[in-house]
Amino acid sequence: MPAPSADLQTDVSAPAPPRPAIAFQGLPGAYSHACCLAAYPDMAPLPQAAFEDVLAAVRDGKALYAMIPIDNSVAGRVADIHHLLPGSGLHIVAEHFLRVNHHLLVVPGATQADLRTVESHVHALSQCRRLIRDLGLTPVVTADTAGAARDVAARGDTTVAAIGSALSAEIYGLESLRANIEDEEHNTTRFVVMAREPVSPRADVESVTSFVFRVRNVPAALYKALGGFATNGVNMTKLESYQVGGTFVAAQFYAEVEGRPDDRPMAYALDELRFFSHEVSILGVYPAHPYRFEARRRALEAETRIWP
Repeated sequence: MPAPSADLQTDVSAPAPPRPAIAFQGLPGAYSHACCLAAYPDMAPLPQAAFEDVLAAVRDGKALYAMIPIDNSVAGRVADIHHLLPGSGLHIVAEHFLRVNHHLLVVPGATQADLRTVESHVHALSQCRRLIRDLGLTPVVTADTAGAARDVAARGDTTVAAIGSALSAEIYGLESLRANIEDEEHNTTRFVVMAREPVSPRADVESVTSFVFRVRNVPAALYKALGGFATNGVNMTKLESYQVGGTFVAAQFYAEVEGRPDDRPMAYALDELRFFSHEVSILGVYPAHPYRFEARRRALEAETRIWP
């Protein structure tokens, strides 16, 4: 049997092609990092200092996707994100929900009795008030959870703990004294995934449309602009306002609805919205994550128990 042509032989020593990157804000071990690993385990996480840098990494081709936290079930919406998305030049192509499990992290050998202070991001500290109070610890606010874990590990002080993820404990060589220390069991952060090109989910896939709009400055403009969603049976799951231009007289709205713009009911609703708005900009049409429907089912079950 003839030997394979040299052109067909595989060079086993050749390096594998680089994995596509997904950018996130924060240090390695941040919850955004954990979300990248959970949602896209085959991609290379790319840490960035600021949200603007995360979006720029995708625009500049350094990363395929950007993982952006948009709101948390306890802390509410993430500051500044709604201002950044419309002008990013990117599109929302997916969403992901990450259950936030906080850990009390210490240097190896430290005990609960040694602890005097605990460091973390302000939201992480506020989400673990019960444990902090029970242990009599003094909370110290830091820029982020992963940074707190890194600094505690670097100092080696057995009297200081950090609140952070299991991933940050693994990366920085810390031990978890207590797991799942958050006050609320439903503590979940929702992330959106941004890309340079939009996606178009199949017609048989439950989808979400995210958009921003500014209504005309006339009485009842918002009421009239949103009326089309009600009359056409389109379910709006999010509506938030924020100031633009520093005038305090005009607001931009961020909204999410279930469905696609080319669905007939949605098309009618958007036509009515545009009639009463200065501008409407669709940020993305993407598949709905299964968590949405699981959370809705649990909420309905809870209502049924209250109102049989």
